[in-house]
Amino acid sequence: MKYIKTAVFSTMMAVGMASASFAQDLEFFTIGTGGTAATYYPVGGVIANAISNPPGSRGCDEGGSCGVPGLIASAVSSRGSVDNVNAITSGLRNSGFAQSDVAYWAYTGTGTMEGQAPAENLRAIAALFPEHIHLVVLADSGIDSVNDLEGKRVSLDEPGSGTYVDANLILEAYGLSNEMVTAEALKPDAAGDALRNGQIDAFFFVGGYPTGAIVELASAVDIKLVPIDGDGAAGLTEEYGFFSVSDIPDGAYDGVAATTTVAVGAQWITSAEQDEELIYQITAALWNDKTRVLLDVGHAKGASINKDTALDGIGIPLHPGAERFYREAGLLD
Repeated sequence: MKYIKTAVFSTMMAVGMASASFAQDLEFFTIGTGGTAATYYPVGGVIANAISNPPGSRGCDEGGSCGVPGLIASAVSSRGSVDNVNAITSGLRNSGFAQSDVAYWAYTGTGTMEGQAPAENLRAIAALFPEHIHLVVLADSGIDSVNDLEGKRVSLDEPGSGTYVDANLILEAYGLSNEMVTAEALKPDAAGDALRNGQIDAFFFVGGYPTGAIVELASAVDIKLVPIDGDGAAGLTEEYGFFSVSDIPDGAYDGVAATTTVAVGAQWITSAEQDEELIYQITAALWNDKTRVLLDVGHAKGASINKDTALDGIGIPLHPGAERFYREAGLLD
């Protein structure tokens, strides 16, 4: 698969028509997301559009974009949280989305990142929305619990994704391991096709509901979500504070009943090396009133992205530019 597809959600025609004087003010800013059929990618597109204001565009006070003047942000598809962390620390991307657990472990060099050098330059811009762990099977599979996965063909997503990290933690919490299943490494769209065609028995996905790949799958075949509850879930939440028990509601996917599972937080992170004023302006654009409209209509998960919860569950330092915005907004003392 190709992981370098880039979607620029700003109006590029404005750039092509811009004069040389506009070009001098032009700045690009990348947001690492996830697979194109998952949640990060479309949400990243909405945010990229909101924070962009290419040279030559109308300003916010003229009815145009309320993004950062001269900025063109782009949502870049990737393998997910771990990939985004690595790309940010190496300077390949300006920012990206990551699960709260992955960001914390990378920053501290602990947990699943133990033995690796701490990514001490990681900084947070905002907490975005809760991500629920989906364990998807066919409705008639006979798989009713995590323990039923033993000996089955299960996609854990690709190494480099937050789903892969959490899927292994969940198996461990229920006394299993990826050696006790036939592990596959498929992104959710490919995993959905494989499940429908009988090539796998189950797949994990971590993301906001509803996610496109599972919506499409549920419209084609009868599926169900396997609960992640009981002692296994209790052990997870007790050992790892970033997990919480949460439900995927009835009707989030066609024909799928409400299911108890666990969730982590999706966060927008960047590098300490990013310019303070730029990140300040990006944070201000994210929480502009006009952006609220874009978030609400741009994706089902957009309504969960709120300034009042922008600091929830953040386990790494804020970027100084973001911190300045939140202090001015009265969200930090």
